[in-house]
Amino acid sequence: MASPNKKSFALRLDPALFKALERAAASDFRSVNAQVEVLLREALAKRGIKVEASEPARRGRPVKED
Repeated sequence: MASPNKKSFALRLDPALFKALERAAASDFRSVNAQVEVLLREALAKRGIKVEASEPARRGRPVKED
């Protein structure tokens, strides 16, 4: 399930490219999705395009209000 603050879309990849992404992700202990995000951010930075960091997802139970 995608995080509520993330955009989801279909991406068609060559099977050999996907296998390479799986290997790279496994070696970095990431999911393929996270690996794709990292690679896209690196490629954009290389082109001089700055991507602002989004707010990380909140984890755990909400804080109780008295």
